[in-house]
Formats: sequence, structure tokens, C-alpha cells
Amino acid sequence: MHQIVSAPVDSSRRWWVLAIVVAAQFMFGVDAFIVNVAIPTIAAELHASPAQIEAVIAIYLIAYATLVVTGGRLGDIHGTRNIFVAGVVGFTVTSLWCGLAQSGPELIAARLAQGATAALMVPQVLATIHLLFADASRGRAFGIYGIVLGLAGAAGFLLGGVLVTLDLGGLGWRAVFFVNVPFGVIIIAAALRIMPVAPRRAGTRLDIPGAVVLFLGLLFLIGPLLFGHDLHWSPWVWLAMASGLAVIVTFVKLERAVARRGGMPLIDLALLSDAAFMRGLVAVFFFFFANLSFYLVMTMFMQRALHIPPLQAGLVFVPLALTFVIASRHSGVRARQRGTLVLIEGCAVQIAGLAALLALIEWTDAPSASWLALVLTIFGYGQGLVMAPLSSAVLSTVKPVSAGAGSGMYGTTAQIANAAGVAAIGAVFFAMEAAGSARQALVAASALFALSIVTCAAFLSWMRRAK
Repeated sequence: MHQIVSAPVDSSRRWWVLAIVVAAQFMFGVDAFIVNVAIPTIAAELHASPAQIEAVIAIYLIAYATLVVTGGRLGDIHGTRNIFVAGVVGFTVTSLWCGLAQSGPELIAARLAQGATAALMVPQVLATIHLLFADASRGRAFGIYGIVLGLAGAAGFLLGGVLVTLDLGGLGWRAVFFVNVPFGVIIIAAALRIMPVAPRRAGTRLDIPGAVVLFLGLLFLIGPLLFGHDLHWSPWVWLAMASGLAVIVTFVKLERAVARRGGMPLIDLALLSDAAFMRGLVAVFFFFFANLSFYLVMTMFMQRALHIPPLQAGLVFVPLALTFVIASRHSGVRARQRGTLVLIEGCAVQIAGLAALLALIEWTDAPSASWLALVLTIFGYGQGLVMAPLSSAVLSTVKPVSAGAGSGMYGTTAQIANAAGVAAIGAVFFAMEAAGSARQALVAASALFALSIVTCAAFLSWMRRAK
């Protein structure tokens, strides 16, 4: 039997390839934020309950988080270009389905499928950059990637407001999903024409049972938080959450059994004994717990309580996103000089931003969009100080041989935290809004944001002592 040797990767057009893959990353990033701006309009037109509103965001994140490691492995097995194209095709088709949805449950199902296809597409972006830029241009390539990540947030907020307000062709909120279709088609055509066929990694196998068990565990754990209010927090809700926790415990045991059989578990079990890494992952969880949930709560508060139109609501977040990009550029240099202290300082700036926001809400009956935008830049700058160097700080103790597994665990933890935050803090906000007022709901949600950020800072400090 002759061994098949993969040909070297053609890197002659690598900057064009970089443009293709970061365009897909940009589309993914925009989609994560554009939906937030349209959520109040979606809720009104589809008569969606608060639980369904949260699920539209959270179910997407759960699907992505539980399948992203599998998506990376599929890229190793079948080649990054093949899986990238398959992911973009799936993301484009499911975006079309989202835009055609006629009810809350149908939109939730479409978002579940969209998150699953994103998990095929996104891991190939970093894998392709890693493969094509192994020389001195690597830093420049990753710099472009980082800038695209930051600008995607600003573009998502702005584009969401513009599309909902213009109501192009009477499409309304549906345009925020349809916009992915032409861009997806262009990316697919360019990838098939320009992207090189990447070599396959021998010996890589899938842990499909692990991915399924993790998905079910998270669904049973986070799902009841989404629908608990609609179900009046019946005993069945708490039983389902307890079942989810039990399934996750089973997942860890299953992974150990896979490793004993000589298989490739979904997570690198050796990393579970790295104290600094595990404390860092807890910090990651609490940081992202207060991430997307913050934008959901602020969007609902601005549009429903302050009656700020979608376009203006989207514009409120643009200075925040741009400040985030500026802070991200600053924090990289400062983190190399001061380590995790910069991240802890960023947490403190976020707390200051939340305090300034609550002061503005307390002292002004109807704060303008301009004042809100100004105050939110403080929070955005703090977020940028933390998010940019966070992955490097958490992964600093991971051995090079486990870098891929560590990165996968980092990304999965971040998305699970985003989903859990949307479910838990969103549930508190909607419950307080229904029982009292939107202002009281915002205060309660802000207290949870602050608690989560303080906990993140505490674990970052603890992580430093474990190194």
C-alpha cells in the first residue's frame, strides 16, 4: 500500500485567500450583533415571547459552541477548504431560512441550524491563516484578522438599524438575515476559485458521541432558563436543569472513556489538571457571561423603554465598538509589559462604565441617544482592554502540543458563557420588566453584569498566583 502524500499548499495568492476567510469571519461577526438591533422588531412581528426572544440568540450560540471543536476536526480530516465551503454554503442557506421564518419556534430552529453551520465555517478561518502565514507576515495577517473582528461589531449594530429602518422591499427585520445571502454566494465562488486545497491531517478522528452529549447537556441546562418564566418556574424546569448538569458530568466521564480506548476526545483531558488554565477558563466564562447579554438588555431597554428607533439604537453602539477596537490595539502592547494586570484594569473600567450608565439613567428621565453613546464608550473601552489579550493570557500555560485543544476549549467556553448570560440575565431583565419597570430591570441586570465582571477579575488574579 502506498502512502498518499499531500502536495504543498499553494500560497502564491495567500493575501487573496486571507481576504476570503476574513470576509467570512466578518459575516459571522456582523450576524452576531445585527440580530440584537432587530430583536424588538422581530418580537413584535412574530408575537414572540421573551423566552423565544432569548432563544433566538442563545440557541445559535449553544449549537456553535458545542460543534466548533468538531468543525475544526472535520477541517483536519477533509481539508480546510472543503469544510470552509460547506460551512459557508450551510450558513448562507440557513440565513435564508431565518429570513423566511413565519413564527418564533421556526426562527429558533433556523438559528439552531445556522449556529451549527457557523461551527463548520469559522474554525477554518484561523486554520487557513495558520497554514498560509508561517513567516514574518504572520503578525500582519493576524492583525488584519483582529481589526476585522472589532469592526464587525460596529458594522453589525449600524447595518441592523439601517436595514430595519429602511424596510427595503417591505422586508423589515428579515433583511438582517437575507443580507448574508449575496455575500455568502460571493465568498463561496471566490473560495472555490482561489483557495488552495489544504493537506489532511492523518490519524484525526471525530468524537461524535461527545459532541452530541455536550449539546444535549447544555440544551437541558440553559434551555429551562430561557423558558422558565413562560412555564411559571414549575418543578419540571428545575428537574430539566438538574438533568442537564448530570449529562455534563456524564460527558466528562465519556471523554475519559474515549481517551482510555485510545480515541480522540472532544477536549484535551490533560488540560483539566492545569490549575492556571482552568482558573483562566472560569474567568473567561464570567467575562463572556456579561458580554452579549449586555447588548441584548441595552437594545431592549433603548427601544422598548426609551422608544429610541432601531437606527438610532444601532448608532448608539457604534462609538462603543470603535472604542473597543482602539482599546484592543492598546491592550496588546500593555499586556506584554504588565501581564494580566491590564485585564484586571479593564474589568475596573467596565464597572466604571456600568456605574456611569446607571447614573445617567437615574438622573435623566429620558437620556438621549447621544448621551448613551458617550457613556457606553467607557464600557466598550474596558471590554477591549480585556478581550484582546484574554486568550493569550489564559493559554499562556498551555503546552504547544495542546495549543489547538486549549484554543478549542477557550472558544467553546466563551460561546457557552454568552448563551448562559443571554438566558440567565435576559430572564431576570424580562421578569423585572414585567413585574416593575424597565429601569428597575436595567438596574438588576447591571448588578449581575458587575458581579460577573468582578468574579472574572478575581479569577484572573487567582490565575496569576497559579503560574
